[in-house]
Amino acid sequence: MKTFLLSVLLVGMFILIVAAEQQTAPRSTPEQPAQTQPEKHLRNIKQLTSGGQNAEAYFSADGKKLIFQSTREPVKCDQIFVMNTDGRNQHMVSTGKGRTTCSFWYPDSKRILYASTHLGSPDCPPKPDYSKGYVWAIYPSFDIFTANPDGSDLKQLTKEPGYDAEAVISSDGKKIVFTSIRNGDLDIYTMDADGSNVKQLTHELGYDGGPTFSPDGKLIVYRAHHPKTEQEIKDYKDLLAQNLIRPTYLEIWTMKPDGSDKRQITDLGAASFAPAFYPDGKHIIFSSNVGSTGGMGNFELYGVDLDGKNLERLTFTDGFDGFPMFSPDGKKLVWISGRNGKVPHETNVFIADWVP
Repeated sequence: MKTFLLSVLLVGMFILIVAAEQQTAPRSTPEQPAQTQPEKHLRNIKQLTSGGQNAEAYFSADGKKLIFQSTREPVKCDQIFVMNTDGRNQHMVSTGKGRTTCSFWYPDSKRILYASTHLGSPDCPPKPDYSKGYVWAIYPSFDIFTANPDGSDLKQLTKEPGYDAEAVISSDGKKIVFTSIRNGDLDIYTMDADGSNVKQLTHELGYDGGPTFSPDGKLIVYRAHHPKTEQEIKDYKDLLAQNLIRPTYLEIWTMKPDGSDKRQITDLGAASFAPAFYPDGKHIIFSSNVGSTGGMGNFELYGVDLDGKNLERLTFTDGFDGFPMFSPDGKKLVWISGRNGKVPHETNVFIADWVP
């Protein structure tokens, strides 16, 4: 989902974004950020991690645990961690080799998903060349793996050359949706839970990624950038040939799980990413830097109806807020924020009671 703004977002999006993503969008200052308006939908906000670059925290189906990625001592680039929803018992469950991203729980909470580069090399892959501007690396050694929640019984699900990541599993445990470059462009695919029966869902030129299922499994929400002009297409293809992407403009889309009925939900002209569904399946929550000027700017959480109407800003704290996810019962929201950071680029996991 998710990794693109962790400046490294990915929140560094990316998250991108996040996230994001896998790096973190830089904060303006390391001091306590200003809150311009009350965050009326969030109550009893609690910070669960302290220090480093943390991103993409997601609830287990029973709502008792969170899985997330983190760069913290002694690891030098993102690894997958698990903790209780009160922040206790934080421990690494990935191999400690390579770089990991985009972790998620199976609906029975007995398996986890994540992507890793460790088969390509045990070392952290090189950071992208920012002389080209803000770019996100599409490491070709990323593959998708499944494991027990303690990291044991690691099994490889994707084996195609090139980037495979950004995977989540449906609520019935039958289908995994993910992003891959296996056919030459960054598109969204589904596969069965065992890695078989792969199907390509998007075919438009450009980046389609960060997909996740609706609670009832009838929709997929994702982020996308489809270059239009000759120059945009050339720039996109030139970067992609270097395993890079520029996540400057991303809009939120939905489609059915078979790839039909694609609909653009937002038209903000910004970096909008890390979309997820509200528990009722009728609204979408996401992060965006809409309205920002200079660099990647200020990311906040937003909510919007499935028809793109009633856009609502949910957070009002300067810096980065991204990678939101509701608890299974809809009573809690977990997200990543740069608020309270003691140093630049620090991002932590936060949880709050959700007030509709």
